Amino acid sequence: MTGLYLHIPFCARKCPYCDFYSVRFDRRLVSDYTDALVRNIRHLADTKTDIDTIYFGGGTPSLLCSSQVESILSAAAASFSLHDPEITLEANPCTVDVQKLREYRSAGVNRLSFGVQSANDDELSRLGRLHNFERAEKAVFDAAAAGFDNISCDIMLGTAGQTLQSLGSSADALCALPIKHISAYMLKIEKGTPYDCDEMRKASADDELMSEMYLQTVGRLASAGFVQYEISNFAKPGFESRHNLKYWTGESYIGLGASAHSFFGGKRYACPNDVNAFVSSDVQRYITTDESPDALEEYLMLGLRLTKGVSLERLQKLGADIGALSQKVALFSQHRLMQSGGGRFSLTPKGFLLSNSIISELLGVI
Repeated sequence: MTGLYLHIPFCARKCPYCDFYSVRFDRRLVSDYTDALVRNIRHLADTKTDIDTIYFGGGTPSLLCSSQVESILSAAAASFSLHDPEITLEANPCTVDVQKLREYRSAGVNRLSFGVQSANDDELSRLGRLHNFERAEKAVFDAAAAGFDNISCDIMLGTAGQTLQSLGSSADALCALPIKHISAYMLKIEKGTPYDCDEMRKASADDELMSEMYLQTVGRLASAGFVQYEISNFAKPGFESRHNLKYWTGESYIGLGASAHSFFGGKRYACPNDVNAFVSSDVQRYITTDESPDALEEYLMLGLRLTKGVSLERLQKLGADIGALSQKVALFSQHRLMQSGGGRFSLTPKGFLLSNSIISELLGVI
């Protein structure tokens, strides 16, 4: 099955740590952009693609009104073969109320992802967020009242002024909400963002503190029933993000909208970061970013993001040197960075902290 990703690149105000492509909200431009998404979906009708996940990402998709979401989903239903789709919409707590959430639910959205980030108002202010925790908490309860039983919240680790204690309190506060999924992201200061300065680097967690924060969060969420299934993602059993799993298991997905990426037909594509070009084109322009991705490398790199890890049998079929690979895995396992069994191997939470280095070494011997 294929996933459909829709990038909604509009924000009321851009967060100072974010480097995703977005532009300031403009009501007319959003309307034109919605029309362009519908037009592009209809253009793909002849592909007769089987779709089982739809994801509105951003930006701030919850700046769309419910009728715009409904028109996009109606076009998808008419153009693709939908199979019990998981339909996720990312939401900023400041942009929704219970009535709007009910309308989203009626339009077909069945999963919400709230960008909460912290339960500490001082930390939220330093992150440039428009909401306080009371507002975020209300948004989640409003979503539950509107009929959503699949709700996710983001939490950010290592932000300016954050301590192990305040992070633990935030994790506990999220676990007390009626949610089924938590994404815990370690702050990365991206080049060119307002956070890209010495002041913010000094105020944010260093590597040692970040490691403590990550391991504490993994343990805290596990004790609350949120099972880790990917480096940054935790869910109650059965509520893993079906759409995001496609990225890590090598399934196909079609991306529509300015800056959206696709993996379809064995190739990787990207749409240029240009809202106006997307709106003015009859069909979005794609740039091929990888004509022939290496199946072995991709399986190893993406699969090791998951707690279930990768299969030795599949690696061997893809041409890996299993002997050399097993030696490396044994070495990392001695340091409790990896674990193996049942014909598979995976990273431990401690290993996830060094995943880039470990994967690089493994790629060197396959």
